[in-house]
Amino acid sequence: MAHPRSRRLVPLLSLIGLLLVPLFLGTYPMFVLTSILILSIFAMSLDVLIGHLGYTSFGHAAFFGVGAYAAVIGARLGQPFWSDALIALAAVVVVALMFGPIALRTTGLAFIMISLALAQALWGLAYRWSSVTGGDNGLSAALRPAFPGLGRLESTHAFYYFVVAAFVIVLAALHVVVRSPFGASWRGIRDSEVRMQAVGYNTWLHKYVAYVVAAFFAGIAGVLNASLTGFVSPDALSIGNSATAILMVILGGPGTLIGASLGAGTIVVVREFVSSATERWTLVLGVVYVVTVMFIPGGLMGIFRRSTPTPLVHKEPETES
Repeated sequence: MAHPRSRRLVPLLSLIGLLLVPLFLGTYPMFVLTSILILSIFAMSLDVLIGHLGYTSFGHAAFFGVGAYAAVIGARLGQPFWSDALIALAAVVVVALMFGPIALRTTGLAFIMISLALAQALWGLAYRWSSVTGGDNGLSAALRPAFPGLGRLESTHAFYYFVVAAFVIVLAALHVVVRSPFGASWRGIRDSEVRMQAVGYNTWLHKYVAYVVAAFFAGIAGVLNASLTGFVSPDALSIGNSATAILMVILGGPGTLIGASLGAGTIVVVREFVSSATERWTLVLGVVYVVTVMFIPGGLMGIFRRSTPTPLVHKEPETES
């Protein structure tokens, strides 16, 4: 097992690498790297449900999309970025508070189907309500944060550093949450909800909080993605977007948080660079996924850890986040 000091050194070196990489990359690679960090936040938010609570949601893109749409609509109305972001995240939380009591009445396959149905309802609304959402054509708006003395972060490199800061803050916040006693209760529910109820836990309330927390951080990813691209369409709410996030979590290793970033990086790199060489890039991604599931059951994080990570079927002993 790695020495504790070396384990603490890895995050520091990784952060230094993220800060220095703009010195060596052009505009397009920086755009791709920024996208990876944003989708890493999205995948980490879903890992709260999959890896720590044991609930696989095919509707998680609903919160990503609501955050993106609310931010873009606010920008089109002339609101500044920070007001847009707060309103968008408030909208995400409200939607999660409404969806939670419906989705969490079920478990297993029923939860998967209910979460998918709820997200598809929002997708249908975005697709049909063209006067507000732009329909299939989507909406575009200039949406970049501004800071005193720096102005608006218009350049790709300046915005990249903003996203790095957001990524670090989200990762630290989620790490604290999942390592807290409340986060431990989620893993207890994942392993045996009946036992948690027997010792006096209100398991439904704990699941509800996890659902809202996961939605909130997915909303942050949606706002950042809308700010990066200046565009949002119904695809942000689609089942394809949810499935991509699930694939990121599985590839990286459920229950590890940072593994979601590895999964996000793998998928985005394959999508952006392999697709330029072959139209069959989805086949390459499928091969990567199959090889990971067959030979690295704990995901890519399993390569860096000796202990077996939490598998997708969450009935094994608790693992470290």
